Amino acid sequence: MHFDPNFLEQPAAASPIVKLSEFLRSPPGRYVLDWEQQQLDAAVADIFGYHALQLGLPEIDALRENRMPLRFCASDRLPASTGARGGAHCRVTVITRFEELPFATSSIDLVVMPHILEFAEEPHQVLREVERVLVPEGHIVLTGFNPVSLWGLRQMMSRLGMAPFLPREGQFISLPRIKDWMKLLSFEVSRGRYGCYSPWARSEKWLARWRFLEKAGDRWWPVLGSVYLVTAIKRVRGMRLVGPAWKRQNALRPALAPAGPVSSTTGEAFSIRVETPDAPANDAMTRAAQR
Repeated sequence: MHFDPNFLEQPAAASPIVKLSEFLRSPPGRYVLDWEQQQLDAAVADIFGYHALQLGLPEIDALRENRMPLRFCASDRLPASTGARGGAHCRVTVITRFEELPFATSSIDLVVMPHILEFAEEPHQVLREVERVLVPEGHIVLTGFNPVSLWGLRQMMSRLGMAPFLPREGQFISLPRIKDWMKLLSFEVSRGRYGCYSPWARSEKWLARWRFLEKAGDRWWPVLGSVYLVTAIKRVRGMRLVGPAWKRQNALRPALAPAGPVSSTTGEAFSIRVETPDAPANDAMTRAAQR
């Protein structure tokens, strides 16, 4: 029996998808956006602070459930006019490179990065920049495509000559590797979640038929979800002195204290307490000094 890997795809969808924006306008892209919107709403709802930043993917409003006074999106493009979800609760600002963020050090309380690392030229540098702009104990929330999934398997078949299912320009990173990168930058992972267990399909009809796998996947094979979400906290270890500079210098400077008299026979320092009749000796150290 011959197995056709395209049995879930419509013939009209054979053209390769190159950009992420094109994929998000397709039925599987909207399927991913629906799952990520639900998970992001729950992840950012209880994160407090003053400044919240969303990097990229203006098609989704990742900060709509967050209550920080300043919420904005910095992306390399504006949302498309059709199917755009972003911009309703945060401002969209266009930047050219995520590797060089135009924000001050330790100025952002929350950074949400939907599908940024896998489409960035230097994902390590992007993560370092996010660590720089985050305040201590700040939060980072990111999403990505899981290469160890049915969608990841389907994407690998493009090496055999098949049309890619996911955007061809993406370099998909597994969640364990993301956690290792975060650990090197002193991030502490607080939660993670997999989702979108449906097999590859390009039509709403087939995606709806496989929706029953969502509950089954969460229970029986959670690590095989096609999309993941992870939340981490920036930890700053160590202690620093707080106070004026002159006080810190005095605290670090060794204090000088007079030494006790030195015995001519033993060369050891000792002290003598002179007592009056009204104040008799009452401790062992004084009695030893008198002897």
